[in-house]
Amino acid sequence: MSDKNAQSNNWLDQVTWNEQGLVAVIAQEFDTGDVLMMAWMNRESLQLTLEKGEAVYWSRSRKNIWHKGEESGHVQTVKSIHLDCDGDTILIKVDQKDRIACHTGEHSCFFLDLEKTPNGPVWKK
Repeated sequence: MSDKNAQSNNWLDQVTWNEQGLVAVIAQEFDTGDVLMMAWMNRESLQLTLEKGEAVYWSRSRKNIWHKGEESGHVQTVKSIHLDCDGDTILIKVDQKDRIACHTGEHSCFFLDLEKTPNGPVWKK
């Protein structure tokens, strides 16, 4: 590998990848600050995200690269990418097309709230 290639991949080497070669990614809506979803990326999907300027994840269920919005049209245009202090979580700030990030059609995947009830805690929409 040339020095240029080594330097160009150095930023990927600074990520702490888990045993499966993945890193947790939080997608946050750029203009509202809403947390939209949590997903996974591998080296290739993170590289593709940078190159395309759109969120590309690793689907653990499909075991494949997943370009967010490829089927639904709800593409995430990346405004910025941030690595946490431990290097094991990435935050991407995105412009969410149509304001729908969740596969259920919700704005955010975090639409269930834990409420205390007389019968115990319950997740409610």
